[in-house]
Amino acid sequence: MHETVVDETPGFLLGAGTGAPRFSVRSATATAVTLVVDGRGRFPLGQDGDVWAADVPDVVPGDTYHLLVDGPAGPRHAFDPARPLLDPSARGILPVDAPHRWTSVVVDDAFDWGGVVKPSTPLDRTVVYEANVRTLTATNPAVPEHLRGTYAGVAHESTIAHLHRIGVTTLELLPVHAFDTERWLRDAGRENAWGYNTLGFFAPHAAHASADARAAGASAVLREFKGMVRLLHEAGIQVVLDVVYNHTAEEGPGGPTSSLRGIDGANRYRWTADGSSYYDTTGCGNTLDTSVEATADLVVDSLRYWAREVQVDGFRFDLMAALGRDSAHGFDPAHPLLDRIRNHPDLQDTLVIAEPWDVGPDGWKTGSFGPRVSEWNDGFRNTVRQFWLTDIAEERRKGAPATGIGRLADALTGSRSLFDTARGPLAGINFVTAHDGFTLLDLVSHDAKHNEANGEDNRDGSNDNRSFNHGIEGDTADRGVRAARGRSMRNLMATLLLSAGVPMLTAGDERSRTQHGNNNAYVVSEDLTPVDWSDDEDAEAMTAAVASLTRLRAAHPALRPTRFGVEGQETPGATRMSWYGPDGQPMTIEGWDQPIHRALQYFAESTPEHEPYDRVLVVVHGSGRTRDITLPVRDDVVGYRLAWSSEKHRDHERLRPAGQVFTAYGPGIHVFEIA
Repeated sequence: MHETVVDETPGFLLGAGTGAPRFSVRSATATAVTLVVDGRGRFPLGQDGDVWAADVPDVVPGDTYHLLVDGPAGPRHAFDPARPLLDPSARGILPVDAPHRWTSVVVDDAFDWGGVVKPSTPLDRTVVYEANVRTLTATNPAVPEHLRGTYAGVAHESTIAHLHRIGVTTLELLPVHAFDTERWLRDAGRENAWGYNTLGFFAPHAAHASADARAAGASAVLREFKGMVRLLHEAGIQVVLDVVYNHTAEEGPGGPTSSLRGIDGANRYRWTADGSSYYDTTGCGNTLDTSVEATADLVVDSLRYWAREVQVDGFRFDLMAALGRDSAHGFDPAHPLLDRIRNHPDLQDTLVIAEPWDVGPDGWKTGSFGPRVSEWNDGFRNTVRQFWLTDIAEERRKGAPATGIGRLADALTGSRSLFDTARGPLAGINFVTAHDGFTLLDLVSHDAKHNEANGEDNRDGSNDNRSFNHGIEGDTADRGVRAARGRSMRNLMATLLLSAGVPMLTAGDERSRTQHGNNNAYVVSEDLTPVDWSDDEDAEAMTAAVASLTRLRAAHPALRPTRFGVEGQETPGATRMSWYGPDGQPMTIEGWDQPIHRALQYFAESTPEHEPYDRVLVVVHGSGRTRDITLPVRDDVVGYRLAWSSEKHRDHERLRPAGQVFTAYGPGIHVFEIA
């Protein structure tokens, strides 16, 4: 059965009704709009308010087309009736050998989903895996060579088997909307690797499709994308798209005019009060003005298309604070667009993930996006990195670290200091690494960034990395340094996967992927290394550790509460927390705050709602010194059995009685199941 969804958004969509296809586009400032369908003629569009439309007979999939738009002159306008422009709602976009470089393509949306439905994964059981289509499978020998680095490669059985092994439930793909390389990079003969430079919000990026699909045209590219989604869904894996609705590939006022700027630029972008220049809160040259209804409608129409027609499971919004700015450019948590994203009927089954900041004034908005939104928790990242890396480095240099263990405890239990009680711990997407920044291996191998390959004299990328090279900068054969790095990687990964909230892994961290110290590998260079699928002992050990941790997380609801507890109340879905010091006694105020006290025991008990009662003990030791830790004595505990440790070669079999001393040999995290 070929299923399609009737859609009322602008642009072309075949198979959505009877009679001649109808094309429409919106512009509040144009004076004339002409649709040119190659080989079929020119069609002047009639105007009704800001909607320009016409019936277009005989259009078929594969037809290429563009718009010619005229309008007034002036500093905020970029009309040129001779310039071909992309349809903002084009379902297909392909490169052409012409000065305008791209063309819109009519596609056939029909696809046989075979009755496959979206997986239903509870948010507390979700494990996100952020990946680049290109680099995920580029060197995987189990994937046929012609499918490596493609949508089909992402859905290959070997990729799915790996995701299952490490406990991934949700694959988050870096931008797959059609994108372009920034002009200054093209002029330097370079290529954008990440995709945060959108040409069109409805078309899949054709270069990520297989060569056969590209040769067959835009409809085949879309079918390959849908085929990827179907196969991942059959395997129980959700698909989340990283979407860039905050700016476009048209860059600053002098940048390429490919679509919206030439259609309605005065209305669709943010401008300074005097109208002389763009008001940019993205750092990319322009910012879409989502306080304008037509722009907000474009965003919602695109989301609905991908959620309904392409069946994706959710969206991670790049620089989402930019989407919530009002007509005066201030952030409004009740912004109409944010409200529509949270509440639109067609989006109720989607994950909504925010990158909760932009680079404009007052742009850091973590904790501000309200119900149904899970936000990237950069505070978790910074706290965990500092505890396990920079504090350990400082202890080596000065004999004592700068901070105690209190902040880490807040991170472990869902960042309650950041997210209010009503939203709970699942409001946070916890991460230690992401596509921008060091990989996990580089985080423990470099004290400073090494971004020379980007061609910006190492000026780009953050200088606040909270990393630690463990004594030698970069790659080394020194066994002691490599062992210390491996332990730190396990400590970081364990903290991520044992903490309340939604964990996000970065593709390749479980395979010890390196970018050679480049913490901003957004251009194609020798630093843009794909996931390493070679038979490497360290990579295999790290993969096994991640797999063990995700199994442990899945087995213990006490580690993944859905709500914050309330003092004096029994809250179903919350975790009851008891804190003990290294002496096995209840934690003291001094134990939280003093840098010399960097050990705690976290006794977590679930409050059953949908799963049986569960409890677990997590022991954290954040020092390079050896320390004896007395396991807590409780009336309801017979003993403790070690289930996982970041120290290698620990005894996992015997039951340790309550009150017994457990020796921590250096920095580590240890999980005990309780009898």
